[in-house]
Amino acid sequence: MKGHRWVDPAPFEGYRPRVPWWAYLPWWLKLVMLPFALAWLTVRLVVRLGLVAVRYPVSIIGLLTGHLFYVHFDWWGLAFLVLVLVGALTIWAGLHRASFLWHCWYRLLTEWRRLTVYVPQWRTVMRLAELTKDSRGREYRPKLRRVRSEGWRDKVRVWMIPAQSPGQWEARRDNLAHSFNARSCRVRVLKPRVLELDFIHSDPLARPVSAPALTDDVTAVDLKRVVVGRTETGRPWRLRLLGSQVLVVGVPGAGKGSVLWSIVWQLAPAIKAGLVRLVGIDPKGGMELGQCPDAFDKVVYDNGPDAVALLEEIAKEVKERATRYRGIRRLWARSTGEPFTVLIVDELADLIAYQSDKNLRERAARAIQTITSQGRAPGYAVVGLVQDPRKEVVSFRHLFTTRVALRLDEPQQVDMVLGDGVRQRGAAAHEISENTPGVAWLKEDGRREPERARAFHVTDADLVELGVFLAPATVHELKTNHDGRAAA
Repeated sequence: MKGHRWVDPAPFEGYRPRVPWWAYLPWWLKLVMLPFALAWLTVRLVVRLGLVAVRYPVSIIGLLTGHLFYVHFDWWGLAFLVLVLVGALTIWAGLHRASFLWHCWYRLLTEWRRLTVYVPQWRTVMRLAELTKDSRGREYRPKLRRVRSEGWRDKVRVWMIPAQSPGQWEARRDNLAHSFNARSCRVRVLKPRVLELDFIHSDPLARPVSAPALTDDVTAVDLKRVVVGRTETGRPWRLRLLGSQVLVVGVPGAGKGSVLWSIVWQLAPAIKAGLVRLVGIDPKGGMELGQCPDAFDKVVYDNGPDAVALLEEIAKEVKERATRYRGIRRLWARSTGEPFTVLIVDELADLIAYQSDKNLRERAARAIQTITSQGRAPGYAVVGLVQDPRKEVVSFRHLFTTRVALRLDEPQQVDMVLGDGVRQRGAAAHEISENTPGVAWLKEDGRREPERARAFHVTDADLVELGVFLAPATVHELKTNHDGRAAA
């Protein structure tokens, strides 16, 4: 009582102690169940030991082998085994470094990092990152499953707890990266309730990627999988042109030219054979596309009436070809006998945003929207390069089904280019180094996860070689001498 008023005491906020169910059983029933309980504990112990052997196979085999040699041959035998093993591994690494890394070194590194980094810190990090949940006195904690080290990254597979979403992990990427001594962390969804965390330790794309040798093999050109570089996992970077429109965004010096010329370089055999036609617009007066004009069927070096007329001509071709294909086919193919057309527009904003003539600006925007929205099936693709991804500059970004983000200025621009939420999944295009031009994050419609890659480094000497490769052949007329012999 407080004065004349009743005050309720504070409610008890602790957990009610939980007594295990078997504690309520009579003693004789406990005695009967004891053998079954011991058998269950034995099975659990065997399973745990089996999991240890599965997760640390190299270490277990190495320790057992070393112990056997020590027992049978003492220290001399163990030293001999170590010398032979070191010599064999050295020879293996020298003869075939890739297989040595994949089958030996990375396995050892996997077991070491699992044992010394992830297992000891997992429970503490999960609690401090607020990724655990307490309910009725029981702690629900994400389960650490498979760990796989690839040198430059560790792939850690995780089972989420109930009622947890990938967004909670994406919001804590930086926390997890610093907790496990990594440069960054990316979150990938494998299937419901299963995530894979990529802890990045180094950049596999730090070195330039050389362009492959030119070839006359037209069959090697696949318009659905044009190889324009290499991904960070070591696989070819395949860019889809047939049935897609490509938008490349990056600040000056980010490497837009590398992406552009990598596409032209890989299409060169098909261009030479007449299967692919390139049309280009370079508002910078030819500073970029003028490096290899022989690659283009038509090219305009400004953003004025000629450029707009070319865009409207291509838009008209799109509609005419679509009319011819009506009721015959749904997608362009080589059997049509008509070339696949790629329109390359360098500095797209100069045509649709920065053009001072409003009439020309609107005509250019309408033409490009017609090509990007209707050109997929008739065999027309647009490769647009731009520096500023804002909506007021490129208002029809959604028409580009493949988007490439090179180095950007601001974090918000990443989502502008690649889509909402992509930056939270690890696509940090704003953190790309100035020393790695051509490195980009790419996102295709229909795919949740972005991919990091680097375009080929096409040098000025390569462009000279490309121009010679695509230059029209010179026909030398033969003159007949008085003695009947032919002379050039």
